Amino acid sequence: MNYRVLAGTGVQVSPICFGTMSFGGDADEEMSAAMFRQCREAGINFFDCANVYSNGMAEQILGKLSADCRDELVITSKVCMPIGEGPNTRGLSRRFILLNIEQSLKRLGTDRLDIYFVHHYDPLTPMDETLKVLDDLVRQGKILYPAVSNWSAWQTAKALGISDRNRLARFVCLQPMYSLAKRQAEVELLPLAESEQLGVISYSPLGGGLLTGKYTASSKPDSGRLLDNKMYTRRYAASIYYDVAEKFSAYAKEQGKHPATLAVAWVKSHPAITAPIIGARNLEQLEPSLAALEMDLTDGQREEITSLSIDPPPATDRAEER
Repeated sequence: MNYRVLAGTGVQVSPICFGTMSFGGDADEEMSAAMFRQCREAGINFFDCANVYSNGMAEQILGKLSADCRDELVITSKVCMPIGEGPNTRGLSRRFILLNIEQSLKRLGTDRLDIYFVHHYDPLTPMDETLKVLDDLVRQGKILYPAVSNWSAWQTAKALGISDRNRLARFVCLQPMYSLAKRQAEVELLPLAESEQLGVISYSPLGGGLLTGKYTASSKPDSGRLLDNKMYTRRYAASIYYDVAEKFSAYAKEQGKHPATLAVAWVKSHPAITAPIIGARNLEQLEPSLAALEMDLTDGQREEITSLSIDPPPATDRAEER
């Protein structure tokens, strides 16, 4: 296993991170344990979680599974998304973060989180308040590194500036969506990460299943996340995504590779990516994604695969001067 350094920290992590969103939901405890063992046997030491996954069950299951190897692992969790119906059951206020870090630590059975993500942007809470409470948690040893998921580049850059100006613990890692179908992160987020020495663990490398070979412009399976989950249906509603999926599946077949393996390997090959996050409901789904650990694309292969999708628009309208 060639471990990668999480930029700016010195912490070494596996080049693939396992996401535990299925724990306690699509995967029961027995299957969750089987997938955890499979990942550990493959050398993965990086596990991503969140307080809202399966209403806290994912953290509980991960806590049980990691109890005898906790110090060998880099474990993340997140805060911001709703955990109830009341007005103060979401967000990035000091009150909500302090409540949720204690609950996450208890469920995970640990005294600290290696990486703690703000899960989404909270327009109601001043950034200064959020960044100050994260710094307090670092000083208390309850989190080692703060991080950010699903923020725009300008929001992230503003936060880094506030942290630097006030000598607060700064974000060390980004968690954006990134796949061959969804390449918006290439425009500003990934360049920001490279410029500011931030790690990146991106999610949805398979496009919610779009890039697994099951979907084409003219055919779809009878069921699947893209069909059964309204959020994913909306996310990949445009026909262009299915055109990309069809071309990509044909390319994978020509190369004699499983589409899922190739899709994860493509994300892993971007120089700004520390580790793509893979997920699965069972061992059968896990196997091809996990196989990307052993696949390193050449520059030529990456260019060939990239050409199958649409380049995202540039950050400015002066594209003719590039």
